[in-house]
Amino acid sequence: MPAADSDSRTLVLGIDRSGRVVQCGHNARAVLGHRAEELLGRDTAALVADEAKEDLDTLLEGVAAGQERTAVLAVRRADGSVTDAVVTAQPMVAAQDGRPGPVVAALLHVRVALPPSERFQDPARMRRALLDDPLTRFGASLDLDQTAKELADVIVPHFCTTATVLVLESLVAADEVHSESGAAVLRRLAVAFDDGNEMWPATFPQGEVLVYPEGTPYRKCLDTAQPVHMPQVSAETAAEIARVWRRPPVAGLLSGVSMVLLPLIARDTLLGMMVCVRVPGFRRFDAYDVEIGMEFAARAAIVLDNARRFSRERATALALQRSLLPNRLSAPTSVEVRHRYLPGSKLVEVGGDWYESIKLPGARVALIVGDVAGHGVRAAVTMGRLRTALHTLANLEFSPADALHELNELMIELGEQEPHFATCVYAVYDASAGTLEIASAGHLPPLLVRPDGTKEYLEVPPAPPLGVAGGTAIGSRTFRVDDGSVFVIYTDGLVENRGRDIDDGLSRLRDVFGPDTAERRMEDLAKAVLNGVYADHHRDDIAVLIARLRRLPEEHRVSWTLPADPAAVRRARGLVRTQLDRWGLEELSYTTELLTSELITNALRYAPGPIELRLLMERTLMCEVLDRSAALPRLRHATDEEENGRGLLVVSQLAHRWGSRRTATGKVVWCEQLIPGVDPEPEEPPQSWPGENHHRD
Repeated sequence: MPAADSDSRTLVLGIDRSGRVVQCGHNARAVLGHRAEELLGRDTAALVADEAKEDLDTLLEGVAAGQERTAVLAVRRADGSVTDAVVTAQPMVAAQDGRPGPVVAALLHVRVALPPSERFQDPARMRRALLDDPLTRFGASLDLDQTAKELADVIVPHFCTTATVLVLESLVAADEVHSESGAAVLRRLAVAFDDGNEMWPATFPQGEVLVYPEGTPYRKCLDTAQPVHMPQVSAETAAEIARVWRRPPVAGLLSGVSMVLLPLIARDTLLGMMVCVRVPGFRRFDAYDVEIGMEFAARAAIVLDNARRFSRERATALALQRSLLPNRLSAPTSVEVRHRYLPGSKLVEVGGDWYESIKLPGARVALIVGDVAGHGVRAAVTMGRLRTALHTLANLEFSPADALHELNELMIELGEQEPHFATCVYAVYDASAGTLEIASAGHLPPLLVRPDGTKEYLEVPPAPPLGVAGGTAIGSRTFRVDDGSVFVIYTDGLVENRGRDIDDGLSRLRDVFGPDTAERRMEDLAKAVLNGVYADHHRDDIAVLIARLRRLPEEHRVSWTLPADPAAVRRARGLVRTQLDRWGLEELSYTTELLTSELITNALRYAPGPIELRLLMERTLMCEVLDRSAALPRLRHATDEEENGRGLLVVSQLAHRWGSRRTATGKVVWCEQLIPGVDPEPEEPPQSWPGENHHRD
């Protein structure tokens, strides 16, 4: 007698060389509806429909040739019905000559789909598919959306015909998940179905953000954090859910279905729920199904919680990166700047490297690259402190050497709690004079590529890294730069790794810039600099800043030398008026003349020797007065009895910005005015923030 039916729907038949059935497996009744003894001795051609006999002959021909073949055949059941089956013909390796019993020449593996009435009959099969089989190896990507989809694809078709996965909206947003229930905002991350009804995803769309109304089983599951079992949803109940929810198609979809709602709970916190449905024609959910489903939901909740935690950590890292690295680079219109940042860690996409391009008054720009020793968040936090301090020092118009000196003092102070070291190169390019002043603290030499193709690493006065107490003083050196030269500063991750000497890396970087550098696009140069570094999985963080340096056009800058004579004020007003007429800025003439008068009067009062007046027209109008006094002016409020002390107050009220800085021979006092109809901030070419697109090819 054949053994009892198993959960498998595969029947194995042994056939001889003539195609007769000589052996029969246990599942004859389940697959074909016959008892095993009824199939013994029958021709295999009698087991298939007429239209499938030609395909069966092809399978048997392959068996005769020693080949294994597979085809989809229409097989006959005992009740006369026809069903599709996947049939594999496998030839036997050796004949059974001399052994008792019939000779088996081949095995036929007949596989048929489970009928709807039997699909969810065996709880052991469901448990194995949901909890034990390799199908449950989901969540490897730790992506929340992908994990939810994999969960839905596992539970359908092994547990239900339709399933949706919903999680708290706060979980999707990578926030801390609080104890929410009831009116909590949910998002539907995944929808799976296999009954062919496209109304499921149309009525319950993936990605929808919703709040379930009161009086629905969904709300009950959220309120109680307990499974809700509905063996059969009546038409009246489905219509009431649709009415309360104000979603009419729900009535037709849920009428007559069996439904169970499984809460997703991890670490005593409700994360969401899974809605599982079996449409009419399939076995309804019972209490044992709910037990299996809750066990699966408990494991699924842990996977979702892990994905949520990973998403939150990644979001934290990206937020840290956005806050610590500049979102945009500013420079005079004659200077073109590009950057590249490539973190060494894929998990925390920020490290100790940073870059900066800061537009300064007087058509100048500060170009900075630095590197904090170490990796990860700790180095990034130190980098953020240094970058903030250096940004402040630049806006206070400290010279490069003085700024690095102040930064070194800060690093020594930080090192009292925990040792910190960093290297930094700080350069200031003056687009009106065509000079480049550079100071370095333990950093690699900058590369300068001239328009004629010649290139060299600039020699800067050496100094120890920032944070080293008792080191030598930090000095600077000024270079005269030809128009169109390309200036490159970088961190050591670009030129040094475990398998390459730093000299080889410096040579490779220099070779990137050929004779055509002056004509090449800056984007192409930036791509070429990072060419080949992506494949190095053991690289350090990389920060690169590339600047094409051009002087401000001569027609946009003018200067005059005035004697230390009160009559110089009147002459300056006339010179300013004439120049603004040439530039077409007559409407700014009165204000500029007044500002010039105040600045020159202040210089005549407190500084000896001649005075230089300079006008620069870029996207703003800049007026500068240079004198030979190192004392910086200070804004104060004069009393009613005082006759003097109101000049700088007038300047601060009329100018958009004003300030002062020391020079080698004295100081510069400047004021800036907006040009009507011109945006003071130059338009920057489209560049994403560093963490979003730093792997640009």
